[in-house]
Amino acid sequence: MTKFRTSLARALAAALAFVAVLACAAPASPASDDEKITVNFVNADIQSVIKTVGQHTGKNFILDPRVTGTVNIVSDQPVSKDMLYRILLSALRVQGYAAVEGDGFVKIVPEAEAKTSAVPTGKAALRAPGETIVTQVFVLQNENAVQLVPVLRPLVTANNFIAAYPNNNAIVITDYASNVRRIQRIIESIDRPSANDVEVIHLQNASAIDIAQMLQRVVPETNAPANAPGTTAKAAIAVDARTNSLVVRADNPPLMHRIKTLALGLDTPGAGNGNIYTVFLRNADCTKIAETLRGLLAGNESTRTTTLATTPAGNTSAQTISSTSVGGGAGAAPPNSVIQAYPPTNSIIIAASEPEYRSLRSVIDALDQRRVQVYVEALIVEINANKAAEFGVQWNGGHDIGNGQTVFGGTNFSTTVGANILGVAQNPLTVGTGLNLGIIKGAITIPGFVDANGNPIQIPNLQLLARALEGDSDANVLSTPNVLTLDNDEAKIVVGQNVPFITGSYTPVAGSATTPFQTIERKDIGLTLKVTPQVSEAGAVKLKISTEVSSVTTDKSIVQSADIITNKRSLDSSVLVDDGQIVVLGGLIQDDQEGSIDKVPLLGDIPYLGGLFRYQSRTHKRTNLMIFLRPVIVKDAATAAALTGDRYEYIRNLQGTMHLPAEALLPPVQAKQLPPLDQAKKLPLGVSDENAHD
Repeated sequence: MTKFRTSLARALAAALAFVAVLACAAPASPASDDEKITVNFVNADIQSVIKTVGQHTGKNFILDPRVTGTVNIVSDQPVSKDMLYRILLSALRVQGYAAVEGDGFVKIVPEAEAKTSAVPTGKAALRAPGETIVTQVFVLQNENAVQLVPVLRPLVTANNFIAAYPNNNAIVITDYASNVRRIQRIIESIDRPSANDVEVIHLQNASAIDIAQMLQRVVPETNAPANAPGTTAKAAIAVDARTNSLVVRADNPPLMHRIKTLALGLDTPGAGNGNIYTVFLRNADCTKIAETLRGLLAGNESTRTTTLATTPAGNTSAQTISSTSVGGGAGAAPPNSVIQAYPPTNSIIIAASEPEYRSLRSVIDALDQRRVQVYVEALIVEINANKAAEFGVQWNGGHDIGNGQTVFGGTNFSTTVGANILGVAQNPLTVGTGLNLGIIKGAITIPGFVDANGNPIQIPNLQLLARALEGDSDANVLSTPNVLTLDNDEAKIVVGQNVPFITGSYTPVAGSATTPFQTIERKDIGLTLKVTPQVSEAGAVKLKISTEVSSVTTDKSIVQSADIITNKRSLDSSVLVDDGQIVVLGGLIQDDQEGSIDKVPLLGDIPYLGGLFRYQSRTHKRTNLMIFLRPVIVKDAATAAALTGDRYEYIRNLQGTMHLPAEALLPPVQAKQLPPLDQAKKLPLGVSDENAHD
């Protein structure tokens, strides 16, 4: 019985809703502008309600298939068609749907997807109805957009969007028009300039640089939040060394008052330290800074240079060097002023009055700056092409006529080892490369020459030697040395071999007990690059370059030499290059052609037949050498990390190509590869993740 009553009640409610819809959907044409409509929807289907509103207002609706459910709209008084449309938008918002107006239609979609549609922006968003989804951009003039977003986020509906764009300090909001206008009024009341956000604090006793460093350590508002990249700190402290003052900016008066109280509380005369101060350097070398300060203050008086050092046993020793600085005596330091460097902690100990210390402290802060680095890429390209050709015929003949007499005659043209007919006759194994044709008939005895046993020396009777040779050699050498060095510091890279050269020898007299020996000197053969960069304020780099490319010669045309012969290309120069630009330092373009002909007079000039009485050789050598350079200024850790990552990935990719495929009886061989850079930072350098636990 209970189930029957429940079903009957639901049926009656559905019938009433249907009647109400029919009652409101009277005319088929849109209502006039002054016509008023009484609305009474109870558990009415949302799609039917939207259709009815469209008939009265003349609007065309496009419904997302996910728009379903029932709505309840009741009005005791008749409403206009504009009010009817706004009531519909409010009812849709309650159900979690939003209306996006287009050209001649209204699209009804779930609220979460409305922000991705073509919603009104700018001035159109200001005129939109309150329940319409709009997008508005607010550019802040005083406050920080990143810091303001967490304050405004709870005011934006859950399915809509708010974000900050730090580059131009703007906030982007997509929400209902009424809510966006409310947030706009909140932003206007917050984004106001602070009346007293910058103040100058003059110090009388302490050094402004020391006080600034201490305040930055103890006041957390001077550091930007680590979890909010792109934000600025709530307070900033700068130093005016000329007036020994602090320039402080704070977001609010209480923070400014707290910083000012701390600074003035620390600005008291020194107590109990005898005017002895310790300054810890961040970047510069303490020994060089100490020498500079002593030279600045000493004038023409004799000063003592004292450096404290720690011995390997852990003891502290002092090294004192007397020196005299030349300069005017008006600004000479008092005799009791002492400046000492302590290298173990890279710090400077100063014993001076407070005014003198403040002056020295400002100089130290100006000199103790992080030096930029310069990454220098060099490209050395050398292309060699050698072509040679030889052709000739040599005749020779000898005959023993008895009584120790020998008849000898022939042609002898070439002195090259292995190409001379007499040399080949003495030892046929020395014949040179190429095509060699000869005729040997017996042997002849050379009068007056005997071997170690006293027997006459006999050589083959080489009567004819014909030789033909053509050589073609090419070489393409590409070297890309790279160095990273500090500004004004020399860097040197050597890639090559250490070759021994004979510099002397000793041969003892026969019967002496002294052992023969040779003296040698080793020299680097290969590529040597030395560079000293100097970065200017304009961003250009002055480079002092010294480069040398040397190699052991393989030229077979050089036949006589006391020792090893080397080829050498060197360049010493100073150039000015813009950051990241490529410049050519120098080059060598050499083209040598040589030709020689040996012939028998008259016989060698006979056409065709004269080739049997000639020996010809030709050589053509071409050398092209170019040196290119590109400096890159490394000002911060991000630039250094980018360069390191690029070179690291290049080596990793090159390792991936170094492998041997599998053969019939051999397994494949894969080269070990470095881990990705993000993993390599967590492992020992050069250790991959797969063998980190071996």
